[in-house]
Amino acid sequence: MIAQDAVQAPSPAPAQHAHLFAVLELFFGWFGELGLFVWRVLRSAVRRPFEGRELLRQLDEVGSKSLPLVALAGAAIGAVLSLESRSSLVRFGAKSMLPAALVFSIIHETGPIVTGLVVSGRVGAGIGAELGSMAVTEQIDAIEASGVNPYKYLAFTRIVASILMLPLLTLAADFCGVLFGWIADTLADPISFHKFISQGFHGTTFSDFLAPTFRTAVFGLIIGTIGCFQGMRTKGGTAGVGLSATSSVVLSSLFVILADVILVKLILVFFP
Repeated sequence: MIAQDAVQAPSPAPAQHAHLFAVLELFFGWFGELGLFVWRVLRSAVRRPFEGRELLRQLDEVGSKSLPLVALAGAAIGAVLSLESRSSLVRFGAKSMLPAALVFSIIHETGPIVTGLVVSGRVGAGIGAELGSMAVTEQIDAIEASGVNPYKYLAFTRIVASILMLPLLTLAADFCGVLFGWIADTLADPISFHKFISQGFHGTTFSDFLAPTFRTAVFGLIIGTIGCFQGMRTKGGTAGVGLSATSSVVLSSLFVILADVILVKLILVFFP
């Protein structure tokens, strides 16, 4: 009887294989839809009109309104790095290296990645929610019916604004990080700002700023593309809008981190 039950019992392997195939289908299907979306945006980008007024509005939305949050994050990171690095360097008798270590760490890695993650949280969620609400209320269909290309008017302008604003926001985060790093350091051991800056930027070349700062343009491309894609494919009413906003933040943050790893390796190869 036991042997007969064992023979008749269904094997769990087909069910597991079916679940795996469903996951893979969903994974590759998402990337396929993303590729089609990017192609439609690129195709619409070379056609008139160029929607300059909407682009200016998005530059203000992405740049000016993100500046206070980015500056605050950069200031906090600079102060924390100064306090933490100071105790470590004093322990090893290298206190004089604090300005250079702080400037190098902020410019090369901390400033760009913090800016990318902060903007992905604010702008990614905003784009996903805004375009998602427009999708479920059929406003995107109405825009298309009126003869306006939604991929240019809604997506392309937001993507370009994100690409252009991320390097500028990174410079603001770097400035605030260095400034508040000096403030935190001078509270423990007074040092003039001129001396702190001269020691911090001693031996630093223009290429040290160029590659780390402009790699955030790739972060802007990721944030704008993912936010617009998730927003414009929203379905399911208000619940779908919330899901689009959440997925925009999660996916853009994940891809920003992955892109940072790849770009850091490329920077070390081309700018040793």
